Amino acid sequence: MRPSTVSPAGQVPFKRSTPSPLLLMIVGGAILSICMGLRQSLGLFLQPIRADIGVSASTFGFALALQNLVWGLAQPVIGMAGDRYGPRPVLVTCAIIYAFGLVLMTWGGPVVGLNVGAGVLVGIGIAGCGFGVVLGAVSRSVPAEKRVQALGVVSAAGSVATLVIAPLGQSLIDHAGWRMAVLAFAALALAIVPISFFVGGKPAVDRAAVEVSSSTKAAVGAAMRHPGFIAMSLAFFACGFQLQFITVHLPTYLGICGISTEIGALALGVIGIANAIGSYVTGRLGARHNPKQLLALIYLLRTLAIVVFAACPVTAFSTLAFAAVMGFLWLGVVPLVSGLISNMFGLQHFNTLFGIAFFTHQLGGFTGAWLGGLSYDLTASYMLAWASMAVVGLLASLLQWSMNHHDRFPHGAPQFDAGRSR
Repeated sequence: MRPSTVSPAGQVPFKRSTPSPLLLMIVGGAILSICMGLRQSLGLFLQPIRADIGVSASTFGFALALQNLVWGLAQPVIGMAGDRYGPRPVLVTCAIIYAFGLVLMTWGGPVVGLNVGAGVLVGIGIAGCGFGVVLGAVSRSVPAEKRVQALGVVSAAGSVATLVIAPLGQSLIDHAGWRMAVLAFAALALAIVPISFFVGGKPAVDRAAVEVSSSTKAAVGAAMRHPGFIAMSLAFFACGFQLQFITVHLPTYLGICGISTEIGALALGVIGIANAIGSYVTGRLGARHNPKQLLALIYLLRTLAIVVFAACPVTAFSTLAFAAVMGFLWLGVVPLVSGLISNMFGLQHFNTLFGIAFFTHQLGGFTGAWLGGLSYDLTASYMLAWASMAVVGLLASLLQWSMNHHDRFPHGAPQFDAGRSR
């Protein structure tokens, strides 16, 4: 077998048409910001849709829960497509699916419009235009020593557009109706298509590299046998569990505690701003310190914040302080998890392996949102849910700290006999 031409960091070169790392970070940040900004603003449509077509809050909530589950299920599959064909065709295709799902939401009714449109199709669109494919493209464009920092910058951009899209959506709902607002959101999703043409194309791997590269099946099998990857993925479940509970149930909890809706809305804005700052800071720290220890610290600090907030009297000040702390720790895990995956397994199958880890995050999000509502229905209180978040967060911190991330494979991926693989 001829020697590999894959770089020591496991980086797979792109064709010469690949944009510069700075341009790719800007483009990736713009795509991620639009994608997540639209997704995080869909809750604005609950009341106008209820008033217009008479669906219940639980029906609307189920559609968004389905969206999260589809997002998680689709992420590994779409990641495989990104690894094989490159980010550009995946981004273009999924942006069109995203926009079509939103259009379907305007006239499809509660079953087709909400469940199929806002649930299934938008979930697939977010999976293709969100973290996995975008961060994979950015990871391949920067040196290994700057990778986590670059991913932190791009992740930070994921919250910026929400500050514009949410007020824009509310204004359109007030003045033109919710259907026109959703169509405007669909147009924004389509804007990802021309932006995606600035992203690099399919990775150009030479014949020698192919001979020593692993198949997707071998890479997934190696990851699933890696104790560190398993520990990190299980801890990622806690991240989704905590954050989705807060996203879905915090406004209701604040109302029970007598906090005004204005403070609740302001808290969501504080989370968005603090998230942008926290993701950037975490990316810089991840370039200088052990990523697994930073992840363990984030899970521990989140858990302490949850315990203090739930145990103390809820006031406007405590609400905004909690929002600031949780926002700062919100998406800082994404560049750290991405950095650990690329360091352990290289970049050839990054999108696929990130998708598998992210599926556990989305499974945690679905569980947190559902169990939060169930605990309230059964006990007329959220205390059981807050306690569950504290236990899950503490276990995640311990799991993440115990992770062994030093075991790596030659050339960043498990080796195999290329002839036998086919």
